[in-house]
Amino acid sequence: MHAIPTSESRQQASLGQLFTYPFRIFFVSMAVLGALAIPLWTLQITGIINLPLALPGVFWHQHEMLFGFLSAAIAGFLLTAVCVWTKTERLRGAPLIMLWLVWLAGRLLLAFGAGAPEWLVHTVNLAFLPLVMLDAGHRIWRARQARQWMILVVLGLLWLMQIGFVTRLEPRFSYGALIMALALISIVGGRITPAFTVGWLRQRGLNASAVRMIPKLDLTTLASLILLMVSLVIGLSSLTALLAITAAALMLARLALWQGWLARTEPLLWILHLSLLWVPVTLVLLAGSLLAGWPVSAWTHAAGTGAVGCLVLGVIARVSLGHTGRPLVLPEGMVLAFVAIHLAALVRVLTAFTLIPWHSGIAVSAVLWLLAYGMFLLRYTKILASPRLDGQPG
Repeated sequence: MHAIPTSESRQQASLGQLFTYPFRIFFVSMAVLGALAIPLWTLQITGIINLPLALPGVFWHQHEMLFGFLSAAIAGFLLTAVCVWTKTERLRGAPLIMLWLVWLAGRLLLAFGAGAPEWLVHTVNLAFLPLVMLDAGHRIWRARQARQWMILVVLGLLWLMQIGFVTRLEPRFSYGALIMALALISIVGGRITPAFTVGWLRQRGLNASAVRMIPKLDLTTLASLILLMVSLVIGLSSLTALLAITAAALMLARLALWQGWLARTEPLLWILHLSLLWVPVTLVLLAGSLLAGWPVSAWTHAAGTGAVGCLVLGVIARVSLGHTGRPLVLPEGMVLAFVAIHLAALVRVLTAFTLIPWHSGIAVSAVLWLLAYGMFLLRYTKILASPRLDGQPG
């Protein structure tokens, strides 16, 4: 007997519902952090406010976007997806609350923990990713799904970059973390983007066979990104530039095979394809910074605001609908949010090249980012805090 779909208007949102599935609480929390951290950072660097940060300002900004914002997105997506992959019971209730509190404590300590013991700040912030990997790894091990181990390998490398970053406060570790973020995007985006595109084309009787996936190309791209991270952290400039160009070419080849232009009329798909295009753009800008002296902030913001910020928004917009039993139809205003986040990345990169005045560029980019993630919170918070429409658990 099938559950009778429940009317949207009769759904009762509650705080408790946020802790019935990892994606609910972490997507909301991540969006709140994104909506707050960028404007706060803009106010901080322009001298309008002075937060009692536990790290020097620029390092706080880098850490929170890489290991606060991105880690919440990873937890929400991975701990939800791994339950589906392994057909295991989802993390929920008290254990999920405890995991979320570890994440939240890290954010509060870094934002307001000036003078707090260094060991406490480091321990709390370094605890989150291993806890996520432990939960996901246990499920993957029991299900004997070797295909999923590469995600955990990349997460482990991301965590090593975090250790280096918080203990040494050296930019090379944040750069390495950005490359591992691109590696995660390569894995996750490489699975869902062509698969979703094929499904959408088939539903409409279009040429789904045009979309191609080559596993060896996927693995080669991932391997090139891992080698790129190692070379970048060690400081082998010429090799790093060569690896960056190689990885960019491989990623462009994958994107071409996925035929994103065939899904240009569907926002939930074009946002994924367009966001992934920021990966090769980032890598070319990285090579340019090493070979031609292009500004480092161009490639770091192409990676952070572009690849990560754009793809995360596209993924959570879709996952939040599908996993709450709703039709894959974007709420009002979300297309504007998708456009805004890409414009935020473009403006920030152009600002790095001084094609836009610094103060104006920083402010405009921050406003566009806030618009994008603020719109997500406006349209999705109730969805994420409400029971599934189809009456199923989760």
